Amino acid sequence: MPQAAPTQVSPLALITALEAAGEITRIRLLALLCEAELTVSELVTILGQSQPRISRHLKLLAEAGLVERHREGAWAFFRLHDRGPMGEVAQAVVSRLDRSDAVLANDHARLSDVRRARAEQAARYFAEQAADWDRVRSLHVPEERVEAALREIVEKKTFQAVLDLGTGTGRMLELLAPFAQRAVGVDQSPAMLNVARARLEHAGLRNAQLRQGDIYALPVEHDAYDLVVIHQVLHYLDDPARALREAARTLRPGGRLVIIDFAPHELEFLREKHAHRRLGFAHQEVADLLQECGLDVESQRDLAPFTKNDGQLTVSLWVGRDRRVVTDIITRGNREVA
Repeated sequence: MPQAAPTQVSPLALITALEAAGEITRIRLLALLCEAELTVSELVTILGQSQPRISRHLKLLAEAGLVERHREGAWAFFRLHDRGPMGEVAQAVVSRLDRSDAVLANDHARLSDVRRARAEQAARYFAEQAADWDRVRSLHVPEERVEAALREIVEKKTFQAVLDLGTGTGRMLELLAPFAQRAVGVDQSPAMLNVARARLEHAGLRNAQLRQGDIYALPVEHDAYDLVVIHQVLHYLDDPARALREAARTLRPGGRLVIIDFAPHELEFLREKHAHRRLGFAHQEVADLLQECGLDVESQRDLAPFTKNDGQLTVSLWVGRDRRVVTDIITRGNREVA
């Protein structure tokens, strides 16, 4: 398939973008921000430069349209612009970089350290909370309401295969496995999987399986599941869009992806005390992400708390449907799904 022609930009806009990129620290920032969404403090750690200096460079890159900035409470996140004409310029600049260059390679190693620190922080939290995870969730909208809404979504259909990503204690598997020929849960945390395994054994669910794995590189087949659930997981992730793309690849044609997460809020303490990376998701943000994954938004609803007490958060549910059409039912029906 021929590639679309690059979007045209004015000479002044192109000159501004190239001038913004034409400095070694800003080149290094572009190389980092094409790989991860990062905060100023994380970039300061990686590059070993002062916060005011990094902020000035980011401001120039943002004004030129090469990077995007969004604020969540007290934190500001930056990433490489990946849409529109300036996104094409940014991608073109980064694609020409020699990643074996000593400076860029060192930056990449420091980025790996930052990512490792994030993962270790989350792992410590999950290990500490694993046995009491369901109680922590109940501090927000009661799980009974969320589960009732999920039951309405699945409508007591029978599924060939269900996949629960970030399965945690296995509660979603316990809820959905009775409607499936096979149910698979994936989680990175061994502590969480131990709790889930005990739960599933107690429930006598022989059709439910557990896998330890990375949500960005799932240890299951693609095109294999007709229902995928991501329940209260995205707000912990460094790159929610990447996780949704990987989840979408596991769907059969016409399959549905159910996302359950918080609506936007301002409870900053959830970052430090509960390892939250994002303070909720707006409706349009999730709708755009689903569309980019090849999924049509089938429905969206909010579950608001009955009271306005501090710490009571609104939970949002989105359902995306794979827009592909099943063309070979016999072949797909006989596939191994996990």
